[in-house]
Amino acid sequence: MAKVGITETVLRDAHQSLIATRMKTEEMLPIIEKLDNVGYHSLEAWGGATFDASLRFLNEDPWERLRKIRSKAKKTKLQMLFRGQNILGYKHYADDVVEYFVQKCIANGMDIIRIFDALNDPRNLEAAIKACKKEGGHAQGCVCYTISPVHSLELFVKDAKTLENMGADSICIKDMAGLLTPYVAYDLVKALKENVKVPIQLHTHYTSGVASMTYLKAIEAGVDVVDCAISPMALGTSQPPTEPLVATLKDTPYDTGLDLGLLTEIADYFRPIKEKYIESGLLNTKVMGVDVNTLKYQVPGGMLSNLVSQLKQAGKEDKFEEVLKEVPRVRKDFGYPPLVTPTSQIVGTQAVMNVITGERYKMVPKESKALVKGEYGKTPAEIPEEIIKKILGDEERITCRPADLIEPELEKIKEQMKVYMEQDEDVLTYALFPQVAEKFFKFRQAQKYKIDSSQVDYNEMVHPV
Repeated sequence: MAKVGITETVLRDAHQSLIATRMKTEEMLPIIEKLDNVGYHSLEAWGGATFDASLRFLNEDPWERLRKIRSKAKKTKLQMLFRGQNILGYKHYADDVVEYFVQKCIANGMDIIRIFDALNDPRNLEAAIKACKKEGGHAQGCVCYTISPVHSLELFVKDAKTLENMGADSICIKDMAGLLTPYVAYDLVKALKENVKVPIQLHTHYTSGVASMTYLKAIEAGVDVVDCAISPMALGTSQPPTEPLVATLKDTPYDTGLDLGLLTEIADYFRPIKEKYIESGLLNTKVMGVDVNTLKYQVPGGMLSNLVSQLKQAGKEDKFEEVLKEVPRVRKDFGYPPLVTPTSQIVGTQAVMNVITGERYKMVPKESKALVKGEYGKTPAEIPEEIIKKILGDEERITCRPADLIEPELEKIKEQMKVYMEQDEDVLTYALFPQVAEKFFKFRQAQKYKIDSSQVDYNEMVHPV
């Protein structure tokens, strides 16, 4: 038994889950020094959707955000979420881009890189883990938690051991849909602690209402660190709140040693920020509730709302129940992928199309085809032969590591965007989101020279391929 570490998610996953990642850097900076004094295991401050959202919605340079947070957090480790071979984007990138991105994360102040893959295919984590170790960072390998006939304690343990053998410094159980219930968490953590030597961290969401109880059982089973959010930005689709857990564990063998007084001051800082986002409509109070259907359908909250809007657009809202029943069938056909970005969108969209057209796999989006073909990696279970035939015809499937088929692309990207280059990191921003980056770079130039960005014409200078 030992004191439990807490990773604070308010600077990343909490606002990503509740307000679509819209918290600005200027709202974070005044409280960083207090957060730094708490004694957290780490501050999750970057990665996930923060990179895209900073550029796309806030006109902020994500690299600048990282440097500013680092300059104020002098004692606490900073942590980020990294989508394996997808980096922080939505497709696979070449190894040279992955390696350079990791190098720049660590050079700009990142300590712990949490690396996951939507299919739990370890080959998609390989390049990022190696790069992180090479740069002297802490590589945390993820096992995405899900429920299916093929997902068992044995499989999760096997996946964790594979990551440990690849060099992961710690293992995170990543429960992105809030499906992990308390007694299952106890058994899973216990099994991992018996079979893996590195520390175990648990990440979940409050969506189904069981998350704090899940943490308690995981702590009793020996989990080393849990992810929490300061109370104003906790609950609902976010993480369990920090302060109640600290109070619960006080004067027990698991005591976090964190100061409730200081945590209260931090909560007071975030409360008006939360109110502001409720008033603006960005924080829909619906996401603060408990939805036990998450456990029933094993569908993450964000995916449910996606299904509703797709049906609405098609004028088929009456088919909602039918689609919910179709989701597990499509998931089975596609080899039981965990439902997390991008597989949740792929399975959900396919289920909607199957129901709307009245014929299964009559319409198949290119993403479904790519998943079945093996472009995202190996699925947890084999995809049935008749599904492969129906979706791919005679097309050949990919069995190698998908990134082996991607040529090095860094130099080509540098050439494409050199007219915009103000810092080394710009090439990575452009590599991930070319159109969004270009718009941001123009905005940045206009700010710098105090000119109207609509007057800036780069067309003659840059020719994106």
